[in-house]
Amino acid sequence: MNTGLKTVFLVIGFLLIILGFFMIIPYIVEITIGDKTHTFLLSSIFSIFIGSLMVISNQTEDRMLNIKQAFMMTTFSWVAITLFASIPFMYSSLNLSFTDSFFESMSGITTTGSTILDNIEKASKGVLIWRAILQWLGGIGIIVMAITVLPLLNIGGMSLFKSEGIEFEKILPSSKAIALATTRIYFILTVICALSFWIFGMDYFDAVAHALTTISTGGFSTHSKSIGFYDSVSIETTAMIFIIAGSIPFLTYLKYLKGDKKAFFTDDQIKGFLQFVIFASIIIIIYSYFFVKESIPHNIRESVFNVVSIITGTGFTTEDFGTWGNFSMFFFLILMFVGGCTASTTCGIKIFRFQIVNLFISKQIKQIIYPNGVFPIKYKNQIINEGILTSVLTFVFLYIFIYFILSALLSMTGLDFVTSVSAAATALSNVGPGLGDIIGPNGNFKSLPDLSKWYLSFAMLLGRLELFSVLVFFLPSFWRD
Repeated sequence: MNTGLKTVFLVIGFLLIILGFFMIIPYIVEITIGDKTHTFLLSSIFSIFIGSLMVISNQTEDRMLNIKQAFMMTTFSWVAITLFASIPFMYSSLNLSFTDSFFESMSGITTTGSTILDNIEKASKGVLIWRAILQWLGGIGIIVMAITVLPLLNIGGMSLFKSEGIEFEKILPSSKAIALATTRIYFILTVICALSFWIFGMDYFDAVAHALTTISTGGFSTHSKSIGFYDSVSIETTAMIFIIAGSIPFLTYLKYLKGDKKAFFTDDQIKGFLQFVIFASIIIIIYSYFFVKESIPHNIRESVFNVVSIITGTGFTTEDFGTWGNFSMFFFLILMFVGGCTASTTCGIKIFRFQIVNLFISKQIKQIIYPNGVFPIKYKNQIINEGILTSVLTFVFLYIFIYFILSALLSMTGLDFVTSVSAAATALSNVGPGLGDIIGPNGNFKSLPDLSKWYLSFAMLLGRLELFSVLVFFLPSFWRD
């Protein structure tokens, strides 16, 4: 085995060891409440053992990776973590099948939030906190990857953010230092979020569990009614604040801490993201006022919370917005594709790509009016070259194309139209709940055919890893030397 592949498996081994140690947390939770099962302890020992074997057997001094091996490390890591993370689900008191366990695990680690649990309250405290931990790990995992790995792979215009990494290397000497600094910020935000939830009425367990899934924009809850269980304006407001905190680039936090006090106000992505959230909220508030016929304060509260939750791919719900009428179903389906900022915990197409597509369309219109004019596309004070523009446009086109293919495949498994198109959107964009009676905010994915769950699991991975990290494995040329 060449040194590059050894490094790939070495990294996966270390990640499995880390995963194994995190399994001890739900084990401690369960023995604390008197549950004498040892599922999490045995799963922890097994994960650490396999991870240690991989580390020991793949030691190498040269740990450099080429582009092909970087793709392999990215995708194989997430698949391996998902497989091992599904073990506690399989052997828990829930008696889940391998398919359901893998689906729940993939939904957790990709911060999707779709669930096969039909009665969440029946799950043990260990299972509930494990679901939350998976989303928390998935959130910090994708942030670190978006900062250190994905820009180097030139995925969907992500190379646009290489300059930010270079800029930070002058402040923080290595990618490792950036990752550690980002993790500290992520942890601190999680602690503040948990304390805020506790202050506003959640018990200790729920506060910690929801903090883990809020800052990661994951959306798993300890209750079937999600955040709506609490019926609290304070809790919903807290959730929105920290959802937005997880949706903006974590590099911006580093810039701010290093002295750039205007970092949050000058970032084009953040401004575009907040403007879109406000615009979408206004639309659904106006619609709700005329067609849902609730009080104005209630309309504003429900509209803003659900818009923020769906745009960011968090998936927390307070009401079944599918009952608000056909327009709301269509509108929220569109919002599922948006996502937040790059180098955040969110998924979807992401704001910066919409901004670049908008600049490209504006340039084309100007070119029609002024054929001899020169209109360079500039974003974040950089001129967007043809390579980046092509990469962005290809990503958006491919995203939409895969969405339609996935919708068709799901419909072939026997799902109705609304379930098929919304399940495809919620999986590919890692949102969580879909639309309709089956997988809507008040439903779950348990009754779906196993084949549908495997399609959706694959789509979650695709969406989380920016499509190309996974799709390259289907190219014969990728496997040629």
